Amino acid sequence: MLFGLVAIGFSSCDSYLDKLPDDRAELNDKDKITQFLTSCYPTVTNIAINELSSDNVGNNGTSYTTDDLADELYRMKDVDVTSNDSPYQIWNGFYKSVASANQAIEAIKSMGDTTQLSGQLAEAKLCRAYSMLQMATTFCMAWNPAKAKEYMGLPYPTTPQTDYNAKYDRGTLAELYAHINQDIEEALPNVDDNLYTVPKYHWNLKAAYAFAARFNLYYMNYDKAITYATKALGDDPASLLRDYTEYITIGREDKGNLYVKTTEKANFLLLPAYSTAARYVSYAGSSRYGHNYSIAAYETYWATMPWGSGSSNNTLYWATMLYGNNQCAVFPKLEEFFEYTDKVAGSGYPHVVDAAFTADETLLVRAEAYALKKDYTHAIADMNLWVNSHCKAEEGTQKRPVLTLQLINDFYDKLDYAPAVLEGNRDRSVRKELHPQGFTVESGDQENVIEMILHMRRLETMLQGLRFYDLKRYGIEYSHMLSREDPVVFKAGDLRGAIQIPTDILQAGITANPR
Repeated sequence: MLFGLVAIGFSSCDSYLDKLPDDRAELNDKDKITQFLTSCYPTVTNIAINELSSDNVGNNGTSYTTDDLADELYRMKDVDVTSNDSPYQIWNGFYKSVASANQAIEAIKSMGDTTQLSGQLAEAKLCRAYSMLQMATTFCMAWNPAKAKEYMGLPYPTTPQTDYNAKYDRGTLAELYAHINQDIEEALPNVDDNLYTVPKYHWNLKAAYAFAARFNLYYMNYDKAITYATKALGDDPASLLRDYTEYITIGREDKGNLYVKTTEKANFLLLPAYSTAARYVSYAGSSRYGHNYSIAAYETYWATMPWGSGSSNNTLYWATMLYGNNQCAVFPKLEEFFEYTDKVAGSGYPHVVDAAFTADETLLVRAEAYALKKDYTHAIADMNLWVNSHCKAEEGTQKRPVLTLQLINDFYDKLDYAPAVLEGNRDRSVRKELHPQGFTVESGDQENVIEMILHMRRLETMLQGLRFYDLKRYGIEYSHMLSREDPVVFKAGDLRGAIQIPTDILQAGITANPR
């Protein structure tokens, strides 16, 4: 059985799947279908896989602990373990979402006239498309129109699975993206904000258009990315961006709770998952690898940028809101919520809530699309909105900058590129050579503007896994340093950018990713 939806032996955290609406329920009226749609949302997340594979984590040395999942991902090896947040669990979890969506779609179509259920049909298709894009960003190469018919895709089932011995062809990346695109385009006109009392846990209009914008940025349809991002952001994007002044005086737990509140205007879609991802990326439970001091100081939160540097002369709000230690220092946007089943025994299920789509990230999607079209005026206007939201007016002697093309060029032109293999922290830089996969970036204005947008995106999407796909898209080369061993170097177009298909799935007949 390919997708592992029955009798796979899920780990303890995946017993949550038993709580979902019964797959065999008779979906014969509108209310039942609407209720069933909750099972179409994934209850897994690829955050841990993607973050541990990216340049957001570094090596803290062999005196610190690790586990097999973190170690294999950091070393860019094929992962054999089947624990929570492993490729095995991610594969099964996202395909379970797809299977539920297909069952909902079939039930809606079987009722004849679908006009009364057009919102539900749209929701199911967006769930299917989102789960498949998440799979694609993990298990496939980045979209490259020159190689899309050569790169392998993933099975994209569109009907409920009935033959559990069926063999599925992976198809091509071109076919996979075409399927995702079709589902999105068919769904968008019918998204209905009125179906639910808490729409931010469902595909509301803003979330749907933000999803469409991100996908079309990846798909290199820049005009569509701009159009859809604008629909999500409305006429006054600044009014939707996160207000970090609310975070200044509250502690870590309150910051984490506030970040994923449904009343936060910046949040478009919140996705809960049964996951230990926060232990890997927020707390460095596997503390050998984490977003450590060196990365924070030289590449991310405290790196020298036009808005400042360090923690005391830096207008960036996050610069004074980091928690942790030298092995893992983060802004607490992805905290663990533990569901106790037995408080005395201390047993239960770890959860995270991912702010999967936000106004802030969608704004940067639009800025990048503008920059790739060489519309620097609009790109920089969006970048300044981001700066105004994310930076204080002043901190120490540093004042919040007003970005201009000249300022951006002056800043980046004086920086050296970070080499793929670092000799030490002096080699670290916020400027990294771009080797775009399937598109071009001109040196000078375009490269510099995109460099800054990618840095903003790195900060904005920290702890969410999106950085790994940005590295793949732009062919940014980097290394994972190891103690007393040669570094693991990720090259442009590196085939290891497509995480290996889980062993159990390969044994069922799916073709492996090449190495």
